[in-house]
Amino acid sequence: MRAVFVLAVLTIALGGCSNTAERSPWAADVVYTGSVTSTIQSPGDVKYYSSDELYHLATEYFNRGSFGTAAEYFRTAVERAPKDASAWVGLAASYDRIGRFDLADQAYRHAIRLNGETIEILNNRGYSYMLRGNLIQARVQFKRALRLDPDNAIIWNNLELLNGSRRFIERSGEK
Repeated sequence: MRAVFVLAVLTIALGGCSNTAERSPWAADVVYTGSVTSTIQSPGDVKYYSSDELYHLATEYFNRGSFGTAAEYFRTAVERAPKDASAWVGLAASYDRIGRFDLADQAYRHAIRLNGETIEILNNRGYSYMLRGNLIQARVQFKRALRLDPDNAIIWNNLELLNGSRRFIERSGEK
């Protein structure tokens, strides 16, 4: 099943290359005469998944910026595997990106019940608060994460982003 998934992803990636005016030097002249099936399906269309396929599909959609679709896949993943803390964190992050902070908070609470307040959860919650404009609470979450991992570059980058946001907000009063 994994080989089919990888083949499907490659088909999508390479399929877009044939429609451009300039062909890539590595593109082969291949003629496909079989039928074409959709490789990305909506969660309701698929009846069977391997143990982690939902999570991987959700992650793929999240990385593409399709946060609503990612949330659908993560939601289905946590319904089928309610003890999967990573899926709960992904669901929370997806909800953050579509502005459903109420649902993100619920998903973070589920993840915390399963794994405790991990570095990832603290960092993500900090980012969530930053998206909401609650810069004070964002800083609290980032600082708590840094106490657990003081050398974490992602958290430091988020703090820099937060600092930039704070300076922008302070200047916004000037007309």
